[in-house]
Amino acid sequence: MTDTVSLTLAKRRSEILAELADAATPPPVLVAVSKTQPDEKIEAMLAAGQRVFGENRVQEAQAHWTGRRAQFPDLELRLIGPLQTNKAEDAVALFDVIETLDREKLARALAKAMEKAGRNVPVFIQVNTGEEPQKAGVLPDGLAGLLAFAAGDCGLDVQGLMCIPPVDEPAGPHFALLAKLAKRHGLAGLSMGMSSDYALAAQFGATHVRIGSALFGAR
Repeated sequence: MTDTVSLTLAKRRSEILAELADAATPPPVLVAVSKTQPDEKIEAMLAAGQRVFGENRVQEAQAHWTGRRAQFPDLELRLIGPLQTNKAEDAVALFDVIETLDREKLARALAKAMEKAGRNVPVFIQVNTGEEPQKAGVLPDGLAGLLAFAAGDCGLDVQGLMCIPPVDEPAGPHFALLAKLAKRHGLAGLSMGMSSDYALAAQFGATHVRIGSALFGAR
């Protein structure tokens, strides 16, 4: 790890944390999106004090974090990418929070994997606020049914909602919708906001913002 990389990333992190503190009280948790990042940058972010990381793929996350768990016992890993049911056991073994529950079949698979592992991993439900056919997430009008099934039938610890607004639309209305849905269903967690709109997400009540390129730099 070079001093230049370490100082640059520490500075970016401090600046983003300051922006989040200015945008909301309390500020949302910064989730550093470490997917596709080299070890040098991950080590620099850890050295800067960052402990909450988001990963999109189970296999890549295993490569990044399996060997670092013992060294950083306060690490929190969040799965923020789509999850296939056949990866449920691996996800439950590695992650501390799974943010992308979006269908009943996955809820059943996660519940089974947690029972087998003896591990209760909190989940967020991903909501497709833009109702985009190509994007993962339950549609807003299907949220109540999925929540009832996940929490009631499967016994999952559903702590919040997550969304990824359409890239060609203003993010604010989508953040407002997610916050409204969370309040309606008594859920405290709101994972929303990425590199281009994290301060706005904080203003709309985000509890977690997922930041990659603004933090680590262009890939």
